[in-house]
Amino acid sequence: MRKHSLLLLSMAFVLSACAVQAPPPRAPAQPRTLTIMTHDSFSASEAVIAEFEKTHNAKVVVLKSGDAGSTLNKAILSKDAPLADVLYGVDNTFLGRALAADILEPYNSPALAAIPDRFKLDPQNRLLPVDYGHVMVNYDKAFLQARGLKPPTSLRALTEPQWKGMLVVENPATSSPGLAFLLATIAAFPEGSAYDWRQFWRDLRANDVYVSPDWSDAYYNQFSGSSGKGPRPLVVSYATSPAAEVFFSEGKLQEPPTGNVEGTAFEQIEFVGILKGTKNRDLAEKWVDFMLSRRFQEDIPLQMFVYPVLPEAALPEVFVKFGQPPAQFFTLPTAEIDQGRERWIEEWERIVVK
Repeated sequence: MRKHSLLLLSMAFVLSACAVQAPPPRAPAQPRTLTIMTHDSFSASEAVIAEFEKTHNAKVVVLKSGDAGSTLNKAILSKDAPLADVLYGVDNTFLGRALAADILEPYNSPALAAIPDRFKLDPQNRLLPVDYGHVMVNYDKAFLQARGLKPPTSLRALTEPQWKGMLVVENPATSSPGLAFLLATIAAFPEGSAYDWRQFWRDLRANDVYVSPDWSDAYYNQFSGSSGKGPRPLVVSYATSPAAEVFFSEGKLQEPPTGNVEGTAFEQIEFVGILKGTKNRDLAEKWVDFMLSRRFQEDIPLQMFVYPVLPEAALPEVFVKFGQPPAQFFTLPTAEIDQGRERWIEEWERIVVK
């Protein structure tokens, strides 16, 4: 009996010693920083980004870098010492240039299975589609109604005498919507046709078209709509501009004061990709998956006023009522845009500006 008690005491002592010598619990790992290089229009709800950060023990830093073209330039110039892990905001007007620069790593995200094929423009998945939108002509309803005018019905109609001095466009050399609108006219009036895009722009110039350096100046300073204070009732903007007018009125507007001119739209698709040289490849993959998830996709419309590429993502009511995509739109193959973009812009400048 005494031996048994001594044995128990010995075991207790050993266990007690082990407990005393057990290492302290490890401190939680510090969050890793994931840097997203984007254009200035990127926006996401704080709660949505916080959800990603909590799930993956990460800190997301958004590096806004100008418009889409400037952002891509910055990524290319820093390719040997990348400033970010992920690049978002390259659209189909600059897709070919981004791929040719060889700054992105392929990633076959499992989330791509739910995305329609028409948005997947890079077979190697170096750039994956996130959202899409349409650049098109908006019109000021009240302005036209006061003068007994019906909205134009096509691009060609914009050259007619009743629209003289009424249209505002953006410079394609300095503006993303300006470039998209130029591409719409090239798709509508192809080179070599009896009435090509160059003649269209000569006719627009003769019809006193106004050229703004960027969308903000065009929409807020030159356009006569409720958000603008200018003299012109037609402006190159977005298919979702009427929905945005209602949303940002915070209940003051029940109907949009602007409408869309059918037959003038060009489709823009925006992409995300993982930059070569990232030290956070696994975390970058998680972010790409997250951007394609329903949670992020349903946050997109009221943050950036574009459409999610995920078909099952629900649209907000204001989009359903006033922000439906146009029934028809123009587009051009990526390779054709890449080959012609700089030449087209130079020709446009000679015709319209100089």
